[in-house]
Amino acid sequence: MTKIAVYPGTFDPVTFGHMHIIKRAARLFDKVIMAVAADNYKKTIFTVEERLHLIRECCLDGLPNVELDVFNGLLVDYLHKKGAVAIIRGLRAVSDFEYEMQMASINRHLDQRVETIFLMTDAEYSFISSSIIKNVAELGGDIEQFVPGIVVEALRKKYKVGEGRE
Repeated sequence: MTKIAVYPGTFDPVTFGHMHIIKRAARLFDKVIMAVAADNYKKTIFTVEERLHLIRECCLDGLPNVELDVFNGLLVDYLHKKGAVAIIRGLRAVSDFEYEMQMASINRHLDQRVETIFLMTDAEYSFISSSIIKNVAELGGDIEQFVPGIVVEALRKKYKVGEGRE
């Protein structure tokens, strides 16, 4: 039996922290689906297509058991559709835990078969979030140590960094 896990998120943008979690999850499961949320409550800067492109360019190399997909609606419904047994979630700090615990609890309530696996990020990624990266990038700050080069360039283009905007 193939054990399939889903690593869901907006990945707006994908960071080195996300990449670290997906590599670790790929070692634990036969197949991991990196599922980009198309409809969510977060305001995204990149379109779904742009996020998929960035992930393809920087996350999947050397990970033959990782697939990329898009999902809408309830995550537990998506897991059923894919035959997945687990949700992968990365935790950076205690502040993440409360929200993630609530999400894991509701998913478990919706379907008792769904397991949520929490992977603690390495300390070097513990303060990185996509929101913070976007804020720093918008203000023209250096983000090269937090995201792949292709993401740096995509953010610079989105925010028109270096084009003399006011």
